[in-house]
Amino acid sequence: MSGPYRTLDIARPRDGVVLVTLNRPDQLNAITFEMFDELHDLCGGLMGDADARAVVITGRGRGFCSGLDLDEAFTLPDMSAHEMMLGQQHWAGAFIKLHELPQPVIAAVNGAAAGGGLGLALAADIRLASPEARFNAAFVRIGLSAGDVGVSWSLPRVIGMGRAAEMMMTGRFYGAEEAERIGLVNRVVPAEDLLDEAFAIAGQIASNSPFGITLTKRVLNANVDAGSLTQAVEVENRGQTLATRGADFREALEAFRAKRAPQFTAR
Repeated sequence: MSGPYRTLDIARPRDGVVLVTLNRPDQLNAITFEMFDELHDLCGGLMGDADARAVVITGRGRGFCSGLDLDEAFTLPDMSAHEMMLGQQHWAGAFIKLHELPQPVIAAVNGAAAGGGLGLALAADIRLASPEARFNAAFVRIGLSAGDVGVSWSLPRVIGMGRAAEMMMTGRFYGAEEAERIGLVNRVVPAEDLLDEAFAIAGQIASNSPFGITLTKRVLNANVDAGSLTQAVEVENRGQTLATRGADFREALEAFRAKRAPQFTAR
């Protein structure tokens, strides 16, 4: 990571845990082109960061992320189709990189997650929400397709096709309780406990074998679209074969036998 950044604040509140805070509170952490650039750089750094075992992302102030900044949005109609396509690839690519990080990502959604903010939350592996959290596919309400920054891929996988169709086609807001009921978030946590709960999950993840966690994330993402049980098991078998070749598996067995905490190697 080449930071410090202007739109992101990076901290390491606990061993193995990286906290990413969107840092435009006066604009409810609306995304700018600069923020997309910084997310690209951040993810590039995290890919090779052996000390980062889990990532928590949240927003500063009242919002999680209110989507694309309005000033930036007004520049889009003046772009050529080619410029817009290249821009889309770059902007959405930041969320692809976040989703494909070897570290699990936990979104601590503390307020509005609208449009691109919804896409950002969906790029995470686990989502926690405060009671003040709200979610909507805002794109469709401003004359665009609701399919943006990966939402059309991730949302049906998280909440199912029918609920995703309703959310994307109406653009209405879903409160925290409804988001929990339909499975959009894992659970709702009191606002004052939101980050502590995210850190607790991140800490549990960080206590496991780094390679085992990376393999688990990869197999989950691969097998959600597996064509058959046989194909899914084939991917699992390869992962388990690789895992047994590493030192962490032997260390875990020896630690279990000795009734001590394992000391896993870095990635």
